[in-house]
Amino acid sequence: MSRTTFDLLVVGDANPDVIVSGSPRHPEFGQREQLVPAAGLVLGGSGAITAYGAARLGLRTAFVGRVGDDSAGAFVLDALRAGGVDVSACVVDPAVPTAMTVALVDGDDRAILTAPGCLDRLGAADVPPGLLERAAHVHVSSYFLQPLLAAGLGGLFGLARAAGASTSLDTNDDPAGRWAGLEDVLPVTDVLLPNEAEALSIAGATTLEQAVKELAARGTLPVVKRGGRGALALADGELVEAPAPPVTVVDAVGAGDSFNAGLLAALLRGRPLRQAMTVAVACGTLSTRAAGGTAAQPTWEEATS
Repeated sequence: MSRTTFDLLVVGDANPDVIVSGSPRHPEFGQREQLVPAAGLVLGGSGAITAYGAARLGLRTAFVGRVGDDSAGAFVLDALRAGGVDVSACVVDPAVPTAMTVALVDGDDRAILTAPGCLDRLGAADVPPGLLERAAHVHVSSYFLQPLLAAGLGGLFGLARAAGASTSLDTNDDPAGRWAGLEDVLPVTDVLLPNEAEALSIAGATTLEQAVKELAARGTLPVVKRGGRGALALADGELVEAPAPPVTVVDAVGAGDSFNAGLLAALLRGRPLRQAMTVAVACGTLSTRAAGGTAAQPTWEEATS
């Protein structure tokens, strides 16, 4: 009998996103009211969007994160449950509110304003050891927004690998701009999932080819998201590329997280890297068909047709 109950365990951030579409580049202050084409309240957080997308792709998925004991936290947990994600190990923190994000969207670009709430209280100790032992793969998101989790991540990934799981990390952006602390984490990270700007910053490189070579030398497989230019990886010393099809973007919020879900779903189904990257690019691209990170996430059949 297989030891696994879950194909994927995601540990990371979850919050409501307020998506403001067609936002002006420079909103006017002075109590000026400006009209925009649309706005919505949707599930947000890199970890939550990845988990939701993975469940939609057919993976048995669990999520561990922290939310406040408030209506925003209830919204997040209800949304994840509705998407088929197990949230039984999530921590409801009565002392600190749920994180909240406002995304001002202008075409395929966006500005992101986040009130971190309880994000910085999530730690490796919040992940039940029994759950860690029952997951085939462990993915962590938003490394730099969660310092307690970051401090214990090397140990968490070490335990996961000792139990037979593979690991992946999407650091997301570093608001402080330091990009530090990954020295002990990358050697126990099977797959690193940065976008192009993040890869350059983490590696301290000036070109993407230099960045992926530097990251691979640190003991991980870098798979870099390039938006409309697809994805690039370095595996066994060879550059591997997956182009993106042309698409009319409604909203790119969460596209990178949908890419993560697609790549992990394909790898966990035994697909080779190049094919897995093609599936991942399709998932990221298809997710841009509607506002918010989860509304247009594809099924496995849609992503592979």
